[in-house]
Amino acid sequence: MPPRDLVWDGCLNVRDLGGFAVDGGETRFGSVVRADSVSQLTPAGWQALTDYGVRTVLDLRGDHEREEDPPRDLPVEVLHVPFMEANEQEWNEIAEELEAVAKQPRVADATRDAYLIFLERFRPNVGAAVKAVAHAPERGLVIHCVGGKDRTGLLTALLLYLAGVPVEEIARDYAVSEERLRPRHDKWLEAAESDAERERLERITQCPPEAIVEVFGELERRYGSVEDYLRAAGVTDEEMELARRRLR
Repeated sequence: MPPRDLVWDGCLNVRDLGGFAVDGGETRFGSVVRADSVSQLTPAGWQALTDYGVRTVLDLRGDHEREEDPPRDLPVEVLHVPFMEANEQEWNEIAEELEAVAKQPRVADATRDAYLIFLERFRPNVGAAVKAVAHAPERGLVIHCVGGKDRTGLLTALLLYLAGVPVEEIARDYAVSEERLRPRHDKWLEAAESDAERERLERITQCPPEAIVEVFGELERRYGSVEDYLRAAGVTDEEMELARRRLR
């Protein structure tokens, strides 16, 4: 079995979604990979990416992030599907909601509720990202954003769920990002200008696996099933099956 952890020079958190045991079988290798920002890749990193068979990049960054780090002339097709995009007033409202849930003593509760805010507020964006994976060309695809933890974590969790991977296994995969991204997060913590800022960063850099388990449980409670959430996000049954087949 090929390794799931990959090394692309410039990225800290690259993992193939293949290899999970599902119904006695496995998810496919080389189909979908998650990574932190591929804009950090060195020439050797880009070579490793293309050598791996990746021909499509799904860029989850928002328009303002792309303005700060504009697209380059890349050797692969780039699909830009912002996972979270809102106007200033909407962001102010979201910020208030996030600030309220962040005060919870249990980090897993705060993470769960923050993710549910994202999944509800940006439901059409989530649906568009799943649809993009479903309709992407057959060769390998890499999903990336800026940090490589939350947006890629949520999207790959939904994709693995569609592929039939047990929720507990999905949650364990999500939790791996905390350690993989630690070198970058340590720099953030060192640069914090106050104890309060350092405490905030320590909380948001954590990846409690139970948060993902509870996110799926809450989507089932609200919508009846995760599939029904995706239908509400605009994903058709045919597109869910296309995404499922891509990973199986």
